[in-house]
Amino acid sequence: MDYANCKITDTICLPNSDFPRIVIIGGGFAGLALVEKLKHKKIQLVLFDKNNFHQFQPLFYQVATSALEPDSIVFPFRKQISGYKNVLFRLAEVEEIQTFSNTIITNKGKVHYDYLVLATGTTNNFFGMDKVENHSLGMKDIRDSLNIRHMMLQNLEQAAITCDDKERDALTNFIIVGGGPAGVEMAGALAEFCKYILPKDYPEYPSSIMNIYLIEAIDKLLSTMSNKASSKTLKYLKDLNVKVLLNESVSDFDGSKVTTKNGKTILAKNLIWTAGVKGQFPKGINEKHIVRGNRIKTDGNLKVEGYDNIFAIGDIAALISEATPKGHPQVAQAAIQQGKYLGNSILNIINNKPLKPFKYKDKGSLATVGKRKAVADIGKFKFAGYFAWLLWSIVHLMSISGFRNRLMVGFNWAISYFTYEKSNRLIIRNFKPKTNTKKITSKVNNQK
Repeated sequence: MDYANCKITDTICLPNSDFPRIVIIGGGFAGLALVEKLKHKKIQLVLFDKNNFHQFQPLFYQVATSALEPDSIVFPFRKQISGYKNVLFRLAEVEEIQTFSNTIITNKGKVHYDYLVLATGTTNNFFGMDKVENHSLGMKDIRDSLNIRHMMLQNLEQAAITCDDKERDALTNFIIVGGGPAGVEMAGALAEFCKYILPKDYPEYPSSIMNIYLIEAIDKLLSTMSNKASSKTLKYLKDLNVKVLLNESVSDFDGSKVTTKNGKTILAKNLIWTAGVKGQFPKGINEKHIVRGNRIKTDGNLKVEGYDNIFAIGDIAALISEATPKGHPQVAQAAIQQGKYLGNSILNIINNKPLKPFKYKDKGSLATVGKRKAVADIGKFKFAGYFAWLLWSIVHLMSISGFRNRLMVGFNWAISYFTYEKSNRLIIRNFKPKTNTKKITSKVNNQK
């Protein structure tokens, strides 16, 4: 590759190219779908991400509960793009977009673009509750999953040591906030851990000592799925002894005690937040184009409103129309479809061909609540149980990047299916709760 004659605005070294440069920020489902669509085309494609790997988010909860090892559901970007001569990866965090000069500013330098694609995804939304954010754990990154695993194992070990009954209760009570797919699946996995693993690993106290609470603010679980899926999920969780609190929400959490808006108090040192997300993206986009959920408003071609050469895809994109007043669902299938669509659209733009508006095809929804227990909404068909679980397993296994990863996950699932065993439950590093850096920073600034 020719690295000479970089554009004058670049400080990150990139090969010289006569083709248009498309910069993609974010290597999630949407970003990688776009890369796959544009590989081997007459363009220079540059992928930026703060990690050097793609993460398979639907299985984060299995890493958190020791069902899988983290390397089973992450895949290196450089291995993914190996052999794609027109695709480059740069490990950097994009901090700002300078739209007036078609430049992005990263923590490693700056790069000029001809077309920019934002595929930065979402982060946890704690709705302004700083104390809850400070003491709880979300599940938006593989590191979050490992933190949950270490927190859980450390607290169970401490519960075996302490002679204080209240402290033991707090250490063995688990609160999951949010009754969407992530919360439901996490609750089911924890319940199975409690039922099958706890009695073997911790014979010094009964499995009944571990209580799992699932808190949901509205009157049903899996609100985006059918009523049948919701009611079946509730039954499955109750059969697993999960305490489901509907029409309830968390108002405070100090690290040892959860308080709800209806005045309920639960001793707990384990709170997992899956109740909401918000978009995350570099500064530089005009605020008038940012809508509810901190998403970026786009037109029917996924172009960010107000810009000619900036696009948004995946969870960050909000294509607002009469048919989709809240934008498309923030799920992997929508992100993948948008990535593929945008690949075709950019090629049409470069070749001066007309564009067709994006149309999302809903292929259905799946959620699992444990072994042989799942729910499925596929078009007009609504079903639950073993067949739904089998379909969920096949779909997720085939969606994982890399043959080795699929093999590892499939092997782990097979062992778990027949033995109820999980992977090594190792505490590799001590988990320490995060500190509230916002307040510390504020105090320092005020002193200045």
